[in-house]
Amino acid sequence: MNRPNLKTLLIGALAGLTAFLLMLGASMQPSFFSALLYTASALPILLVGLGWGNAAAIAAVVTAAALGATLFSPSFALIMTLVTLLPAGWLSHLANLARPASELGGPDHLLAWYPLSDILLHLCGLVTLAVIVIGVMIGYGPQVTDQIVDLLIASVKEQQPEFMPDPAATAQTKSLIVLMLPALQGGMWVSMLFAAYYFAVRIVAASGRGLRPREDIPSSLRMNRNSIFIFLAGLAACFFGGVPALVGATVTGTFGAGFMLSGFASLHFRTRGKDWRLPALILSYLASMLMLLPALLILVLGLSDTRKAIALTPTKDADAPKQSDTKI
Repeated sequence: MNRPNLKTLLIGALAGLTAFLLMLGASMQPSFFSALLYTASALPILLVGLGWGNAAAIAAVVTAAALGATLFSPSFALIMTLVTLLPAGWLSHLANLARPASELGGPDHLLAWYPLSDILLHLCGLVTLAVIVIGVMIGYGPQVTDQIVDLLIASVKEQQPEFMPDPAATAQTKSLIVLMLPALQGGMWVSMLFAAYYFAVRIVAASGRGLRPREDIPSSLRMNRNSIFIFLAGLAACFFGGVPALVGATVTGTFGAGFMLSGFASLHFRTRGKDWRLPALILSYLASMLMLLPALLILVLGLSDTRKAIALTPTKDADAPKQSDTKI
C-alpha cells in the first residue's frame, strides 16, 4: 500500500479549507442561497477524493472539521461533518472501489466498479443518520414545530382578525408538520448531495484524473432492491407515533428521494429517442415540484425498477473492449 505524499495531503487540506469557507458562507446567507452553498461545500471533498484518493479526502475532512471546531464550536464542526464532510468523503471512497470482474463471474481482463445503486443506498443511509443525530442535538419534536404553527396562526390572525382556526384542524396540522420537516429536509439533502456527486464526477472525468469510468446515469442509476424494505419499514414506523414516527419519517424522506432520483433516471432512459422527450421531461420535473401526485408517480417508477448496473473497464495490462454495464 502506497503511503500518501505531502503534495496529496496539502491538496486535501486546501480542499478542506475551501469546504469550510463555503460552509461559513452558507451559515451567513438566507435559506435558499445557503442550501446551495452547503451543497457546494461537498464539491471540494468529492473532487479530491475522486481525483487524488482516500488520503486527500481524509485530509480535507479533518482540516475542515478542525477549522470548524477551532474557529466556531465543536457542535458546529459535528454538524458540518455529518451533513457534508462525511457523506462526501465516503461517496468518493465508494466510487473508487473496484475489483476483478472474475469475482462476479465476469471476464478476467475487466474491473467491476462499486455499483451506483449501492452508492445511492449509502448516501440515503448517511443522510438519515445525520438528520437523526442533528434532531437529537437540537431537541427536535412537537415542542419545536408546535411553536412554528402557533406563530403562523398568530401572523394570519394579525392580517385577518376574523380568522378563527378549528382546534381539531390545528392539532392535525401540528402532527403533520412534525413529521414533514425531517422527511423534506432529508429528501432535499439526498438530492442535493447526489447532484454534487454528479458534478464532481463530471469535473474529475474532464480533468483526466478520475479513476472511475463515467457512467450513463439514465441507464445505471437505480436503487438497490433491499432499499424497498427499508423504505417500507420507515413508512410503517410513521404510524407508531413518538420517536419511532420521527425516525420513520426521516427514513421515508431520504429513501423516498433516492427512489425519486432513480425514477427520474428511468424516465430519462425510457424517453430516449422520442420526439416529445424534452417537453415531457420538463413537464415532469415542474409537475413533481408543484404537485404531489406526479411526484408519487415518479416515486412508484423508481420503486418498480430496482437493480444494479455495474460499470466494467479493462484492467491496465489488458487489451479489451471499452467500458460496458452489466445489470444484475
